[in-house]
Amino acid sequence: MSSHGIRRLSGLEARIADRIAPTLADMGYELVRLSVLGHETPTVQVMADRADGSLISVDDCEQISHAVGAVLDVDDPIPGAWMLEVSSAGIDRPLTRAKDWERFAGHLAKVELDVPLEGRKRFAGIVLGTREGVGLLRLDDGQDVALPLDDMRKARLVLTDELIEASAVLAGIAQEEEAELGGKPRRAPKLKPKKPGKKS
Repeated sequence: MSSHGIRRLSGLEARIADRIAPTLADMGYELVRLSVLGHETPTVQVMADRADGSLISVDDCEQISHAVGAVLDVDDPIPGAWMLEVSSAGIDRPLTRAKDWERFAGHLAKVELDVPLEGRKRFAGIVLGTREGVGLLRLDDGQDVALPLDDMRKARLVLTDELIEASAVLAGIAQEEEAELGGKPRRAPKLKPKKPGKKS
């Protein structure tokens, strides 16, 4: 597995992630997810997080965009024109790394596997953490399942009151620290309501 810690990346996406992850780390950010979409003019989608776990702001996204753009201009991994989209991981975030499973233990998540486990691919339950390459989930019926991280097509937190509250606490701590340092509190990105017709 590469240094950026995201599983399941291959080819072009893995190359780009390897190039930009050290730059983001130097700036105090972590790469959460990276996708390259489209063929004519590909869009590089970068989802990032602050290393301290607090939500990133619009200003952070602009800084990341400039830094990533500069790295990709020099390395030029994509022939021809391309576009860059940078976004915050947000509250109902994807769980792409083992550390995400540890950090969000106690919260509700949905998981979809590539390979069926005991005849099913979709699971929903409370995150219990990780153990040796599997994500642990407690289902509604009280049963615990161990889902291989490498077999996950997607895994993301479900937006609940508890999750919003926990995220608000994190954002509040970050703003208090900045106020103590004499800095302006960061603008927390607004939650975008799901667009009609868009599958979650």
